[in-house]
Amino acid sequence: MCGIAGMISHDPESRIGAMLASIEHRGRDDEGVFVSRPFGSNKLKSCLGHRRLSIIDTSPAGHQPMFTEDGRYGLVLNGEIYNYKAIRRELESQAVTFTTNSDTEVLLKAFREWNVAALDKLNGMFAFAVWDDVEKELTLVRDRAGIKPLYYAQVGNQFIFASEIKAILAGGVVRAEVDKQALDQYLTFLWTPDPHTLFKNIYKLPPAHYLKWKDGKITQHEWWDLSFENIDDNRGEDYWRDKTLDTLASVVKMEMVSDVPLGSFLSGGVDSSSIVALMNEHSDGRRVSTYTVGIEQEDLKYDIIPDDTVWAREVGKLFDTDYHETMLRPDVADLLPKLVYHCDEPIADPAIITSYLISKAARETLTVLLSGVGGDEVFAGYPRQMAMKLASAFDPIPRFIRSPLMKAVESVLPGGMPGKFTAPLRNAKKFAKSAAMNFDDRYLGFGTYFTSEAKQRLYADELKTEVAAFDAYAQHRRYFEKVKNADPLNRLLYVDFKTFLPCLNLAYTDKTSMAANLEVRVPFLNVELVEMAAQMPPHLKLRGLKRKYILKRAAEKLLPRDIVWRKKAGFGAPIRSWLRGALKPMVDDLLSESRVKGRGLFDAAEVRRIIETNLSGREDLNLQVFQLLVLELWMQEFID
Repeated sequence: MCGIAGMISHDPESRIGAMLASIEHRGRDDEGVFVSRPFGSNKLKSCLGHRRLSIIDTSPAGHQPMFTEDGRYGLVLNGEIYNYKAIRRELESQAVTFTTNSDTEVLLKAFREWNVAALDKLNGMFAFAVWDDVEKELTLVRDRAGIKPLYYAQVGNQFIFASEIKAILAGGVVRAEVDKQALDQYLTFLWTPDPHTLFKNIYKLPPAHYLKWKDGKITQHEWWDLSFENIDDNRGEDYWRDKTLDTLASVVKMEMVSDVPLGSFLSGGVDSSSIVALMNEHSDGRRVSTYTVGIEQEDLKYDIIPDDTVWAREVGKLFDTDYHETMLRPDVADLLPKLVYHCDEPIADPAIITSYLISKAARETLTVLLSGVGGDEVFAGYPRQMAMKLASAFDPIPRFIRSPLMKAVESVLPGGMPGKFTAPLRNAKKFAKSAAMNFDDRYLGFGTYFTSEAKQRLYADELKTEVAAFDAYAQHRRYFEKVKNADPLNRLLYVDFKTFLPCLNLAYTDKTSMAANLEVRVPFLNVELVEMAAQMPPHLKLRGLKRKYILKRAAEKLLPRDIVWRKKAGFGAPIRSWLRGALKPMVDDLLSESRVKGRGLFDAAEVRRIIETNLSGREDLNLQVFQLLVLELWMQEFID
């Protein structure tokens, strides 16, 4: 795990130092820089920069940028290639020689031999850049699921890229400005879909894409896609149960490759517990280190979440792990601005706090951690996927009856009162709001925080005008259309895999773990498991109302049934309590009437109404308040 950066300009050598300094937290073991000779009529230079966190071949031989013997190809890599030994053997059979034991050299030589055709051979998480000093061509590549981030910008004849946006800004060729359409998306979803960022003219390279720059022109290509075209309906449940377990065991073992200590997140749910069980089988007698975060009961007053630490402790004892538990008692008002800075873009999910704290605790003893991220996207584990199935029962009711009926139900339900009915009422209110819509809009509704109507009330006149013709859901709709003939559940999984997964879950996992200088690996997103699950009949993922059904059947061979089938909480933090406690002074200050008016984006009276309505418990607007708070912190950090 590392940080990469680079640019093509007239004077990259004067800029790359600041770029790498801004992402020093991503790799503190080494730094490397390459600057080419001037080329072309414009006398441009190409520059590659690298910050290294040593994981495989920790010797100086793994230094980057790394070059082929003839100096033609130079590479900087962020990530790991898990099957590099197999690729190395294939290359050696073709008389290719190696001087290191690193996966970086294998990737470099594979690219030299096959160019982008090498990508299909790779199993790993990666974002990398290759400079071809003969063709004067730069290639950027991002892995299939988008586990590793990669950003870029072009200004005139200057091109710049990096693992984090702050490095691009440090390069001094792009000015930090707000993209108003991306802002509209952020307020809709809590995050901004690829390829846009909240920074004007700075873009994300989408997952499973490569970009080529040559002679000032950029081309992009998708080199892999998730496909549900080969569903195998001829196999029974037992076959898929065993296939799921065998494949998960294989990828966990594969992703344990490391020359430094590694462990696992442990929530006590089926995803992380299965990973721990399988790590225990492949740890050669060494105890697996596990890391758990718990929430104080007082903070669960408004968030009714099962006490996951009880189950995590049980799993820890079951496998005799080196168990570490951290209770979530951060000084959140001090920590939140730091995490907004590290996330680059505003990500209004309170899980950023939990993820950082557990990463920070783990980094005291480890360098690599395995995580259960991706299990819900691959095996249908989200409540909204089940809610879509329930909502389909209302489809026979004519729309002119269904819409007012659901609206009436939604209007009478309270959304944010404390007590044991908090979560059910909150979910029922959102369900009623979306159940009246058609299939695509219904699912988009489940993931919407500020609706179009709410944004109209919130936006100042100038912002209303700037985004009037913009559709925040356009990218989601394109993905729905791309798999329009697939099974309904698989359509949902596809859209989540392309949007929610890389732009939210993987984005904050990377940024918060790297802020702690920790590498996180995600076996559930290994291509072998992803493609296996895509061939599975969808009714085995969501069976009746049992989410992740086949994964849980497989896990029965690893774990006690009460752990496998228990109710599982989402990964998050008690934001509803914090907004009434530790974060309330910050909300009152940063979202005050004078501050909102001075920013000029929103109607100050509407912002105050949202805050007060949320505090009253009449509506659950906690995440909307958190969105506005995170946005203001981001504005102060990057724009002001």
